Amino acid sequence: MEAYESVILVKNEVFVFKIPPKTTNRGYRAADWNLQEPQWTGRMRLVAKGDELIMKLEDKASGELFAKCPIDKYPGVALESVTDSSRYFVVRIQDDNGRSAYIGLGFGDRSDSFDLNVALQDHFKWLRKEQEGEQGQPQQLDLSFKEGETIKINMKITKKDGSEGSRPRRAGATSVGGLLPPPPGGSKLPPPPSPQHVPNPFGAPAVPNTEWGDFNSASSASQPAKPTTPANQQNWVQF
Repeated sequence: MEAYESVILVKNEVFVFKIPPKTTNRGYRAADWNLQEPQWTGRMRLVAKGDELIMKLEDKASGELFAKCPIDKYPGVALESVTDSSRYFVVRIQDDNGRSAYIGLGFGDRSDSFDLNVALQDHFKWLRKEQEGEQGQPQQLDLSFKEGETIKINMKITKKDGSEGSRPRRAGATSVGGLLPPPPGGSKLPPPPSPQHVPNPFGAPAVPNTEWGDFNSASSASQPAKPTTPANQQNWVQF
């Protein structure tokens, strides 16, 4: 995918100067230039495209390119500050054939040169973090199945008692609903005793197993008759 072009900074008025060759190792001085007579005046655009950063000097009206300066790092050889002012820089311009030349670049206001410094520092700081992030990312492993590739899994089931596998159950020992199975042999409980053999808890003789009519008659026959009280005795006890 082709990277898109991003404009980082635009300054509508910059000045280009012809500079003398560098004679000492102390750096360039803007006082050695003819600052009253700039060689060219136009617009500056700072453009980023992927990892590349280019300063473009263009005509303000038509946008025609005057010169371009690829910047690989800052501070660096492509863009260098002068020793006696914060508003002037030495810029290395290049053409399409790879030939390079050095020119002087200046701003009418110190805030414009300050904006250029901040934009350059922010860009290379962001670029450094991007490169460190790519280096720190772990390699992605391809764990997808290829066409026709299969996998075999051996599963071992362990019970709570530590034994493996499944144990066959004994026939007839299955319980349903949590009930225990019947005892072997099919033995039966003895039947309950008949009513005539049940002992009377009060010591009275057992009542024969008869119909309800016989039972009532027998009960009335076995009870002794109540003595009758004469009428005159009943009046004697009353007050």
